[in-house]
Amino acid sequence: MSRWLNTPLTAALGCRYPIVQTAMGWVADANLVIATTRAGGFGFLAGATIDANALEGEIQKVIAATGGSRFGLNFHMFQENAAQCVDLAIRYRLRAVSYGRGPDQQTIARFKAAGVLCMPTVGALKHALKAVELGADFITIQGGEGGGHTGGVPSSILLPQVLGAVSVPVIAAGGYSTGRGLAGALAAGAAGIAMGTRFLMSSDSPIPAATLKHYVAVSDPQRVRVTTAVDGMRHRMIDNPFINRLEQAGPVGRLRIALRSAWKWKQQTGMSLGHLLAVLRQAMKEDPGAVSQTVMAANQPVLLQRSMVDGVPDEGILPSGQVAAAIGELKSCQQVIEEIAGEAEACLDALLARQLQQAPEHAQVNGRRD
Repeated sequence: MSRWLNTPLTAALGCRYPIVQTAMGWVADANLVIATTRAGGFGFLAGATIDANALEGEIQKVIAATGGSRFGLNFHMFQENAAQCVDLAIRYRLRAVSYGRGPDQQTIARFKAAGVLCMPTVGALKHALKAVELGADFITIQGGEGGGHTGGVPSSILLPQVLGAVSVPVIAAGGYSTGRGLAGALAAGAAGIAMGTRFLMSSDSPIPAATLKHYVAVSDPQRVRVTTAVDGMRHRMIDNPFINRLEQAGPVGRLRIALRSAWKWKQQTGMSLGHLLAVLRQAMKEDPGAVSQTVMAANQPVLLQRSMVDGVPDEGILPSGQVAAAIGELKSCQQVIEEIAGEAEACLDALLARQLQQAPEHAQVNGRRD
């Protein structure tokens, strides 16, 4: 283990490198977590989009393939099977859990009693402080460069803010995909980095080829932009015909698109014809824009599924960090992690060498000698 890459993150999580694979919906399945773990990183299963009946099997699959529970589970307290996620993480003594809208202190106490580390992701300083107050063991900061739901503060501002305000180790996310980025984060005081888009754009990713082609084809960071058209919150994603159509439509048009997509792709959720008509009637009386956001927010998982599972990227959404524009080929998790670790070590070694080389010059200027 390199002295540079041996951090509080690797010590606590038991991974070789301070590199975390985030829990992307429909992407972070057992196979991706297995590939990440075998390569020396730390992976999170996307518990929010894994079917409740299949979740325990996915956990068992990773344990069987990697020989232990050195991986994590991501979940949201508002999902229907949140209690199941909590129970499974504790039952299998997973190394960590991650979350956005976090559990309460009682649930966090259960994790701590079981030795499961809590690693919430935040996009603002105030949320980091609140997470630590509730008992977080690590904080992952996601700068505005990150994909999916994201804040407006870039990593270069958010990371030093949080590092200066909390006592727990901090992981940097949002805009990271290279060894130089890892070296910079470590030099700033972070315990490691977390990446989503870099692992999504790997040969171990379960994403259909047609969708991955859209990601690899992006060369302009401006195409990986923030929109609020889906549910009123900030989403960073690759623009496509669906998002462009949604943004250009008026309030009634957005409602029509939301209902059509919900009816077409998510009948299994119970949106009956009667319910659809009831929502339409409500929209005529209230704000069509607000109703369309509510329907689209409920429909969001299937919009992801349309692109990430069905392989029809122009009819779904494509969450992505801005780093997609800097990634031109699909490599395995092994290659990605080893190349990042190697480059980071080389950068930090070079920095130390320059400091040592300059030391005699500084001594001479100050009138000292060895």
